[in-house]
Amino acid sequence: MALYTASLNSGSNGNCYYVGNAHEAVLIDVGISCREVEKRMKRLNLNPNQVKAIFVSHEHGDHIHGVPAFASKFDIPVYITPATHRAANLSLSKVQVHEFVKNQTIKVGDLQVVPFPKKHDAVDPHSFVVHHNGIRVGVITDIGRACNHVIEHFKMCHAVFLESNYDTEMLDKGGYPLSLKNRIRNGFGHISNHEAATLLMQHRPDFLSHVFLSHLSRNNNSPERALAAFQNFEHKSQVLVAPRDRETPLFLIDGSMSANAKPTIVVPEGLQLNLF
Repeated sequence: MALYTASLNSGSNGNCYYVGNAHEAVLIDVGISCREVEKRMKRLNLNPNQVKAIFVSHEHGDHIHGVPAFASKFDIPVYITPATHRAANLSLSKVQVHEFVKNQTIKVGDLQVVPFPKKHDAVDPHSFVVHHNGIRVGVITDIGRACNHVIEHFKMCHAVFLESNYDTEMLDKGGYPLSLKNRIRNGFGHISNHEAATLLMQHRPDFLSHVFLSHLSRNNNSPERALAAFQNFEHKSQVLVAPRDRETPLFLIDGSMSANAKPTIVVPEGLQLNLF
């Protein structure tokens, strides 16, 4: 009873998340190039042929850029809502396309994937929880705010890629125009470090072992600031940062907890963190 998971890239420059068992896997979004997905999976000793489905969360380029090429090369079905498909204008004629609707479980081999709606400035945005034999991994980014759908599914996760996009002070004092600042923080853009930490503190299940802080802003956040928001709280979850220019290590999620977990920055062996 276990799932393996990794972020292949996380940020406004591209998002791609791997979740699978020993035999099959899914990707949540492919916002980086096919070549980069292959390179990063190879470094993790992952086989692209074990990816049996790609799920698209919404139509923004940092989530769909590499979908057509990767899906076509490895003959992988793409799961997407009709509205997102129209808005994304993806060329998917060479691959199988399956439509999904909110809250209906999709079986991919022995995996089960549940899409659920969220608040984001897209036409039909969804996040996902992947199940296997009682273990659940959530990919919950681009959420605008922690709505009831987010809270409900967050409370079921053993591990979660959780958006922690911006530091409030950095956004306030930064050089973005006011209209863009308001778009980010208006409840339909992204959530802050503080909002992510509050979600963890108020709704963390006892079995949540790993929290991967995801989709960090290059200009309005830093790994240190993101982690600092979580360091003042008592919890047993390990809190880690998903880099924006490379993959994380591959993690085994089996329901076990670390007694001495503390917030850390995870960097693949031999690589330097490049989030600034």
